[in-house]
Amino acid sequence: MLLFEQLVRSIDLNCDMGEGCPNDAELMDYVSSVNIACGYHAGDTETMKQTVNAALVKQLAIGAHPGFPDRNNFGRTPMSLPLETLYDIVSEQIELLQQVCRSSGTRLHHVKPHGSLYNQAARKTEIAAVIARAVHDSDSRLVLYGLSGSVSISEAEKYGLATASEAFADRTYRPDGSLTPRTDPNALISDSAIASAQALSMEATGTVTAVNGSIVRVRADTICIHGDGEHAVEFARAISTGLRERGIQIQSIRA
Repeated sequence: MLLFEQLVRSIDLNCDMGEGCPNDAELMDYVSSVNIACGYHAGDTETMKQTVNAALVKQLAIGAHPGFPDRNNFGRTPMSLPLETLYDIVSEQIELLQQVCRSSGTRLHHVKPHGSLYNQAARKTEIAAVIARAVHDSDSRLVLYGLSGSVSISEAEKYGLATASEAFADRTYRPDGSLTPRTDPNALISDSAIASAQALSMEATGTVTAVNGSIVRVRADTICIHGDGEHAVEFARAISTGLRERGIQIQSIRA
């Protein structure tokens, strides 16, 4: 007979929060990890405190969500910064949330870059390496969340960081495994049933269907739900329910 532990499957559901959206508290009922904006693309110290404390009540893993200093564009516009400047802004944002966590009697669990910073790090080795170095220097125990199959993951591993390969339930994919740019009309998934089916496929088969119909391999240690999405709560509920009905636990990644 197989041991019970061998039968149990689990996956982390993460959600971007602290960005001024009204549904954070409700979303926390369906996820296992939160990525909290650190004031550069959204949020402020008070919002960080409130979000950290709410996450502690729900026993969720707490992550920093550093982005470009570009509140006007929500951190979703590409920026070209000197690598040492990039190191500094990532380090500063991690430290801001670390301070909040310490004041609340907890520690930071992971770091997940935001928006354009995340996408640039997924394809540009030098940016991925700078982010990995900033995370490592802040706390080598932190987990780096990055796009599945990207240089974000491989560069973080070079620094000895634990990593979580991330897949997306509410975004479409290109054949090369990258996310469809938000500037394209088909970048976002707007149907909760489709988002849930995509999440279940990624967990069960390690694949996702790209926009051209091809099958793309993905590793889904963690699945993202965007907290600022128009249907965020509906998506979170559908995905969480679908996974649980298949006997899959929603559980944060061990640091």
